[in-house]
Amino acid sequence: MQRRQGRVNAGLLLLLYQISQVGLQNIPSVTLGVLALNIFLFLNPVRPLSEVCISVNEGFYRRNWQRLLLSPVHHADDWHLYYNMISMLWKGIMLEKKLKSIWFAYIIAVFSVLIGVVYMVLEFMLMEILDDPSYEMNCAVGFSGVLFALKVLNNHYNPGRVSSVLGLQIPSKYACWVELVAIHLISPGTSFAGHLAGILVGLMYTMGPLKKIMKACWEICSHVYAFHRRFYCSLVIQSVSHSPCSCSLTPPATQ
Repeated sequence: MQRRQGRVNAGLLLLLYQISQVGLQNIPSVTLGVLALNIFLFLNPVRPLSEVCISVNEGFYRRNWQRLLLSPVHHADDWHLYYNMISMLWKGIMLEKKLKSIWFAYIIAVFSVLIGVVYMVLEFMLMEILDDPSYEMNCAVGFSGVLFALKVLNNHYNPGRVSSVLGLQIPSKYACWVELVAIHLISPGTSFAGHLAGILVGLMYTMGPLKKIMKACWEICSHVYAFHRRFYCSLVIQSVSHSPCSCSLTPPATQ
């Protein structure tokens, strides 16, 4: 799994052009940061793709857990990057304004890791059910799993819309499932399990317990952070005569 070298990155140039057409000032901060990170790592990858992709063999058996962080933000080629980041651009603009930047960043971080875990579970199940050891070697890379999860969120927060998939008008709540099958039929080399993992994580957030778990974890971290801030402030106050510190971190309002 290596990038093709020695050619003009037309997909990257087109992506930069599209971003310039939207205008940096019109792109919310977290969305812009995700775009910048993916573009930067495409131009300056941490490691070769074969060393950052996630699979049952590499992630589970060999315990290379860092791949859960690296695989979503690396792409196979410039067109892979282009299609994923264009999708991220529009989904990010809509969702970040709805959910607010801090919570949206939290969602991106959690989804990126969790989708890799669900992907490995799905591949492991396929390996066991079909008795085919090749599934443990399937190595996925790219941001598309996260995008499928965000599509589920976008359809949840903007119900009643109609999406066009291959020229067919599909209710948005079913569009992600139709796209899942359509993409796999058109491009068999894409990761069906990775895209399915994204949909499942999105449903875990909108219909399952994931959102409540994330809120609970945020509140616990907020209380721990506030406690340490107050403790630090008390030490400062004891050593110098200053006004009491104001130390608090409240969770952002979530929809």
